[in-house]
Formats: sequence, structure tokens, C-alpha cells
Amino acid sequence: MDLSPRLLLTRPVAASQRFLAALETMTGAPIPALLSPVMEIHPVEVTLSSMPAALVLTSENGAIRAGELGLPRLEAWCVGARTAAVARDKGFRALEAGPDAEALLATLLTRRPPGLILHLRGEHARGDLAVRLREAGLDASEVVAYRQVALPPPRKAQEVLAGPGPLVVPLFSPRSAVLLSGWAPQAPLHVVAISEAVADAAAQRLRPVGLDIAAAPSGVAMVAATFGRLSRLADGAP
Repeated sequence: MDLSPRLLLTRPVAASQRFLAALETMTGAPIPALLSPVMEIHPVEVTLSSMPAALVLTSENGAIRAGELGLPRLEAWCVGARTAAVARDKGFRALEAGPDAEALLATLLTRRPPGLILHLRGEHARGDLAVRLREAGLDASEVVAYRQVALPPPRKAQEVLAGPGPLVVPLFSPRSAVLLSGWAPQAPLHVVAISEAVADAAAQRLRPVGLDIAAAPSGVAMVAATFGRLSRLADGAP
């Protein structure tokens, strides 16, 4: 029976493929991995009552939806390099304002851009950015531009999650931890979390045998932390 560690990737397929490619570039070798998204992205129709002066984009999916809405070349305040890159590719004047929503909020409260700021977000979002910006005196609103629809586990994922082999699971949101817990995993899970909030959700819902938190809330740090966990398991370390 093969009990070597495997990688379980739960993000949407394109994001999981990018993550796996980056990880394999670091290791210099193929990694046994199962791509099993716990959710998929569905666009939501958006009607704007007025044209914003700037956008707030906290995810790549928000940047994609911004490009689909036919908005002019607005300033876009973005979380993370990936979101900023996608927004720039869609024609927006993207500003990487921090690695997470709290850093973005701090940047906006310092820079205080004039005019209406519109947060294009998913149906499930954390942080109440628009509310907190308004409380600080900025003109801000929000609109749900996409839904994160939960998916059932594919058959292969069910088999692996029910088996005895260790699984390394990078998680990028608390909701991913919640949805994965609904798949009733029995295998020993080694979770790599992008933040304390994700780690807390994983600890409560998944009860992993191993739990690492990335050094920074970024894709690069997640790749490094996942590589570290895989390496320790391969060496027989706890």
C-alpha cells in the first residue's frame, strides 16, 4: 500500500494548475497531485446605478468580472500581485495595495482616493471593506459580481479522502476549509493555510494532523510552505 504523501488542490482548476506548476518548478520534479475544486465561479449580473471613480478588487475573479463589465480604464486597488496582474491585463490602472484585505484597507485609508470606490466581490466575502471605508469617511459601495458555488467531491477525491495516505492540502480561504469538511475526509490531512483565519477554520472543521501557516498571505509564500510540508513528510518528519 502506497502511503507516500499526495497533494490535494481544492481551488478552481486554472488556479490549481498554476499552483502545481509553481510547486513543481521549485521541486524540479513531478508531484503526485489531485485537482479537486471545492467550488466553481459563476458570474452574477451586475447593474451599476452610477459609474465609480475607482475599483477595489480583492481577488482574481473580481478582476476578471471587472473586465467583463465593460468599465472604462479605471484605477483599481488590488489585493496581491496576481489580482493586480489580471486587472492590468483587463485594461485597468492596477495598483497592488497589499497582500491581503486588511493591508488594502490600510492603504486606502492612508491614500484616501476621491470619488466613489466600488468593491466588486464574490457572494461569500470577509472583512466588510465597503462598510469600513464608509465609516472612515470615504465614498464606498460594493456589488456581488460572482458566486462561489460549492461542488461535490469527484469519485477519485472520495477514494483518496477515505484512504490512509497523508494528504497535503493548501487552503486559501476559510470557506474552502468549510466546504472540504463537508466532503468528510478521513485521511490524515496536513493543511497549509494562507492566513491565521484560514488556519482557525481548518483547525475547527478539519482537525488536521499537521497545520502550517504561510509566512505571508501570498501565492509565493504558499508554494514555499507547501514545499516545506511535502519535504518534511517525505523525510519522515511529523
